[in-house]
Amino acid sequence: MFRYTALAALCVVAGSASAGELTARQGGSVDLGNFHGVVYYTEAADGYRVVTTMAAGEESLPVRFVATLTEGQAFVISVPGELAGAGQALEISRAQGKLVVAKVESTQ
Repeated sequence: MFRYTALAALCVVAGSASAGELTARQGGSVDLGNFHGVVYYTEAADGYRVVTTMAAGEESLPVRFVATLTEGQAFVISVPGELAGAGQALEISRAQGKLVVAKVESTQ
């Protein structure tokens, strides 16, 4: 029960910020098909520590992705689509001192 409350609290903190540019400690909401969650980052000595937490509804366990990005780096989180359907993907990148979250074409 606590994990769902924590995820819901993060979503509230995230507010209405969705895909786009984030600032440090500002959460943004993300959606990939049935998966919903938040992404935020903090500044560290070795780069931006990016944390993305997602879940597929209240009954599923949330999944957390953590990465440290230096200038010019990016990572992709993807979910498969229905049989013979396109999947969905989210790219989180650091460029010109900014963190950008954007939906991209899935290769799956």
